[in-house]
Amino acid sequence: MTDLFEGLNADQVRAVQGGDGPVLVLAGPGSGKTRVLTHRIAYLLRERGVRPYNVLAVTFTNKAAREMKGRLLRLCGDAADQLTMGTFHAVCVRILRREAAHLGLGANFVILDADDQRRLIGQVLKELNVDSKQYQPSAVHGVISRAKNDLINAEDYRPPTYWHEAVARAFVMYDQRKAESNALDFDDLLLKTAELFRDHDEVRAAYQRRYSHILVDEFQDTNKAQYELVGSLAQAHKNLYVVGDEDQSIYSWRGADFRNVLRFKQDYPEARVYLLQQNYRSSKTILDAAQAVISHNRQRYDKKLWTENEVGVPVHLFEGYEEREEAAFVVGEIQRLRAEGRSDYGDCAVMFRTNAQSRALEEAFMRQGVPYTVIGAIRFYERKEIKDVLSYLRLIYNPADTLSLMRVFNAPPRGIGPKTVSALGEWAAGLGLSMGQALLHLATLQREQGDLTNTPFSARAGRLLAEFGQLLTDLTTLSHQTTLSELLLAVVNQSGYLASLQDHTDEGEDRVNNVHELLSVTGEYNDVAPETALAAFLESVALVSDVDEVGRVAEAVTLQTLHTAKGLEFETVFMVGMEEGLCPHSRSMDDPDAMEEERRLCYVGMTRAKRNLYLLRTFRRTLYGNSETREPSRFLKDIPPQLCDGARPRRTPPTPRPRSPNLRRGW
Repeated sequence: MTDLFEGLNADQVRAVQGGDGPVLVLAGPGSGKTRVLTHRIAYLLRERGVRPYNVLAVTFTNKAAREMKGRLLRLCGDAADQLTMGTFHAVCVRILRREAAHLGLGANFVILDADDQRRLIGQVLKELNVDSKQYQPSAVHGVISRAKNDLINAEDYRPPTYWHEAVARAFVMYDQRKAESNALDFDDLLLKTAELFRDHDEVRAAYQRRYSHILVDEFQDTNKAQYELVGSLAQAHKNLYVVGDEDQSIYSWRGADFRNVLRFKQDYPEARVYLLQQNYRSSKTILDAAQAVISHNRQRYDKKLWTENEVGVPVHLFEGYEEREEAAFVVGEIQRLRAEGRSDYGDCAVMFRTNAQSRALEEAFMRQGVPYTVIGAIRFYERKEIKDVLSYLRLIYNPADTLSLMRVFNAPPRGIGPKTVSALGEWAAGLGLSMGQALLHLATLQREQGDLTNTPFSARAGRLLAEFGQLLTDLTTLSHQTTLSELLLAVVNQSGYLASLQDHTDEGEDRVNNVHELLSVTGEYNDVAPETALAAFLESVALVSDVDEVGRVAEAVTLQTLHTAKGLEFETVFMVGMEEGLCPHSRSMDDPDAMEEERRLCYVGMTRAKRNLYLLRTFRRTLYGNSETREPSRFLKDIPPQLCDGARPRRTPPTPRPRSPNLRRGW
């Protein structure tokens, strides 16, 4: 095991050694907050004699949890395996599976992902016969999600407008449909755990005794439900250690509330506050430029970040005539930096405020043959073929999962029509069964009686349903006897699904390869007992976040939105579209709180850069079919001139002139 304080600066050591009670660590970008958090855990175990069993460490991504676990294994050895560590949602899943009976849940509940939620809400809206143009599933889902993040359930929801009246009805029916399928969505994981602790004193007290020390990473990204959860658990002992930076809170649209960082000191007046202000990532010039931008926000703790890194080259400003010239400049600079040995392709990132901006960039990269990867394209677990296969596995695990059943009824085509499905639903309801359970019952009747004359189905429909039920019966039996990889192979082969993908086209080959890639993921669970492997795998997949799927390609430039940039770092960063209406976004113009978040978003992007930072804008830009002149971003005007080179922003746009094929650095 390595020395506990090796590699820590004086401020980090003080933060690690903070005593009992509430502690707030304010950690600027690149200041080593993950190192401090892991060393704090090691300090509790090695120096304070705290048992690993009594420590709960919460992060926001599985990737961060794995990184912390690896560091703790080096610091504490096998004791790290006994900690409770994971994302908020993962920790809540463990608690809910253990305490499901208190909430009227089955312990084998399934977790709906975002696509499942929107599909189910779409079905509910159709049943309610509301106007599909006025009530988009994504919009209704957003309202419901925000309510749950504020700890408001369907029964307590009070619609603020007439439009929200239909949302309230959809909220109730949505929860009913989930209950019928023994399913929870992501927001339920937090809400139900909070309700568990609120309504069951003995359960809350047991977990308070269990977790005598609670540590939270990325505290600025917590919502009300998460803030209340950790507060409830820490109520008895107050040993709550949180690390965050309100200047890097950029997820308000997900319910995150940066004011939780400010609120912490109000709710825990005895809390000790430690500042981590030494930056190990960026050059002094980049750091000073970023601080000049963020210092204009009012709702923040004042921090003076500093670094021992070199002063570095100036922040480069560039103005192109329109987005094609902007993109061509980016590609040209990356090629030049690579030719000079200053940055490889994999060391460069191009960041933008909206996904629509990637089009011109991708075209420029393709024209020049420069390899690139786009973060935020269709995620692996959102691809149709992957969701289809996972739906089979979820149905095997939980036959009551009607949403998964509806997805795979005809994947591949089985000739089971809508009328037959409707008849099955009515028959199942009459028997008090879910549709999946009714299918298993049909298979049993077919085996034992040889016919289905006492059911409401035609001979053909009954045969098709019974065959499908028998397939599910066989696969369910197999799930208790074999490895997860062998089960997956049986699913895709016995169902005929894999064969249906093999249509001898490039797309078909890609879909088959994706299924094979899923097979490689299941291989990680082949050493787990069959009775628990499937549950563990489904839970892991359900809790994968978009950030977890961000992968760096060694020899490719990364293209990504600013919202996906946090937690990453690059030698060279290009931030394109630094214009009023884009960064900051037009939606923030009349909302001071939203404008502060836009400024934080810009700050996060700038502080991803180690050595080279480019801030680019255009005189004219075409977006969503509209071409118009642009004003430079107000954030550019905050940066002191001595920190920059290139085209300084003007308050009025220059006079347009014909576009030249040659790159121009400014006007």
